[in-house]
Amino acid sequence: MTGSRRMKLAAIVHPGSYSWVADEAWPAGDVSFEMYRTVAQTLERGCFDIFFLGDTLSVGRGIDLEAASRTANTVGFEPFSLLSALAIVTSRIGLIGTISTSYNHPYHVARKLASLDFLSGGRAGWNLVTSTLASEAANFGLEHSLSATERYARAEEFLTATLALWNSWTDDAFIRDKASGRYFRPDGLRFTGHRGQHFTIAGPLNIPRSPQGNPVISQAGTSEAGLELAARGADVMYASAASLPVAQAFYTDVKRRLPRHGRAPEALSILPGLLAVAGRTRAEAEDKFDRVQRRLDFRSGRALLGGYFLPGIDLSRFGPDDILPDTPEIRASAASRGFDLAAAGPNPTLRRLADWASSCYCHLLLVGSPSDIADVMEEWFTGFGADGFNLWSHHLPGTYVDFVDLVVPELQRRGLVRRRYEGTTLRDHLGLPRPA
Repeated sequence: MTGSRRMKLAAIVHPGSYSWVADEAWPAGDVSFEMYRTVAQTLERGCFDIFFLGDTLSVGRGIDLEAASRTANTVGFEPFSLLSALAIVTSRIGLIGTISTSYNHPYHVARKLASLDFLSGGRAGWNLVTSTLASEAANFGLEHSLSATERYARAEEFLTATLALWNSWTDDAFIRDKASGRYFRPDGLRFTGHRGQHFTIAGPLNIPRSPQGNPVISQAGTSEAGLELAARGADVMYASAASLPVAQAFYTDVKRRLPRHGRAPEALSILPGLLAVAGRTRAEAEDKFDRVQRRLDFRSGRALLGGYFLPGIDLSRFGPDDILPDTPEIRASAASRGFDLAAAGPNPTLRRLADWASSCYCHLLLVGSPSDIADVMEEWFTGFGADGFNLWSHHLPGTYVDFVDLVVPELQRRGLVRRRYEGTTLRDHLGLPRPA
């Protein structure tokens, strides 16, 4: 442990675009409540802080259907329906889901999250995103997505309005006094309405102030506007870095922004993505990793690489053994996604790049024994490259079962993570005060 710091652990839970082919994976995991329940209860057994669900609002348009037909993550549950069900079968782990500010309304989002906060006993969180995909815009009758300037202006106002709605009532407004016949105190109403460029809301919210006051907010945008939005209002920030120097530079940049918004640096936890494939020995872990990697389809991996990590670059003209040329166009495309081309090794072939991106989504990749993995996690944590990690899966539920059974005990032995939950709410787990 470094001073009073304790490593936070989150897990982004989805079946993986290609890992569904693993022999141990649940092939229908994207629509299996039993799979999600198994994972949630496993993570809670490991005293994780956060069970996190990402989300998009489309399957895609103009996609390579042959490549897409080999991938999972084209379908899945609406996050808050699933999280509400998981609230019943868990008791401590935080439950964070993704909601876009581009295609929702603050009143709806504030009510949905406050409801989950009550249903879970104070464990709800919102991953705030601004949707960028044209295929998402098309599902809402738009020809293209909003510009970055428009998206973040809307998101800033969306956050302001949502926070105001969550504070519509004082904590003691609802007295429910049978003797006097008064259900709530009129002077407990605080919301006076919101009128802005994007939203006009009469209010108040028709649910009391929730157990956490304000549910936890997470964010992952890496543009200048995204970084400022996180510094202003996020409690957790997900990050992408495949090397410690990159992680440290990002960590320092984000933390220095918080005082400008009247916040202490420790008010925001930065959690880089991590794929950790653990075995009792390094050889066992490498065998687990290779068994899945051998099943990956090159065309599908190339489509993922070109469609997400290298937007605007046509990779169909390159074969699996070709080395991606070092051009300004490709470097600029990679930089727009925060994609570190060097992280896959020197002069990687397109197959190697595609396999690496498909396995870890260009995050930190660790394959080894419990001590191998814990060594790197501790180095990043003590070296101020991370406040913790957001774990990705190689296949479900096995990746998280192995991590909880093998790596968590090693992290506990080193005093880096908790052995048991001390509090009951997600704010308790993250060391965040309940807003007044």
